[in-house]
Amino acid sequence: MDMQSFYQWADPYLIWFYRLSGSAWVDFVLGTFVLACLALLVGEISVSLALRYSRKGLDYRAEEAARYQRLAIEALRAGDKEAHDAANKLANEAFGHTFFQQAALSAAFLWPVLFALAWMQTRFLEVEFPIPGTSWSLGFIGVFIIIYVAAYLLHKRVKNRLTPRVRESVAPDAG
Repeated sequence: MDMQSFYQWADPYLIWFYRLSGSAWVDFVLGTFVLACLALLVGEISVSLALRYSRKGLDYRAEEAARYQRLAIEALRAGDKEAHDAANKLANEAFGHTFFQQAALSAAFLWPVLFALAWMQTRFLEVEFPIPGTSWSLGFIGVFIIIYVAAYLLHKRVKNRLTPRVRESVAPDAG
């Protein structure tokens, strides 16, 4: 299935959320909020799967970086400049690997946004929303980003509040 076919298949389901109230502005905001939430959900699932399969490598690289950093500090305290430089170089390489693995996990969280925006382009390319008090306007991308950030912040708050409760309900009784 090519992307155009995928968007044609998904269109009736996604556009339904843009036709709930009968008010164009309200429907656009509601539909975009649902689309942003779907992108967040798919991103969360992607990150969970990526972490599941890369956790050992990520943990290994972090431990390796910490080990080389300790060695560099010990060499510095012992006055061995060459050993310090060598261990520090290896620590920096391990930190670099860890950094780029985490950047890849960030991409796993954000890739659904690109698909959401591509679908929105098929529907809302010409739509502009004036910014009150200015001569400027926002297109669908600007509105989506604002709503996505709001949905992300809401998602983060809800997740942080639920996570301790889930841990408490799953954790064995300590007494």
